[in-house]
Amino acid sequence: MAKRKSDYFGLSYLVSVILAIILPTSYICGVVTRIMEGKIVAGILRIILGWNIIWILDLIFMIISKHIFRILPI
Repeated sequence: MAKRKSDYFGLSYLVSVILAIILPTSYICGVVTRIMEGKIVAGILRIILGWNIIWILDLIFMIISKHIFRILPI
């Protein structure tokens, strides 16, 4: 059975959920992940908005769908 990868840098699901639970790491990983995907505007929005409701949405989405919340789904 292949190991399923999650959104934070291709790390395992368990490690990604742990990183999503801790606010500073979730904030940094969310910004870096979006910028690495080439979504500069989404990365900037995460810098501005990433410490409040986005953190909660990231946590919920990471647990349910194994991917972070996409502010701009482009």
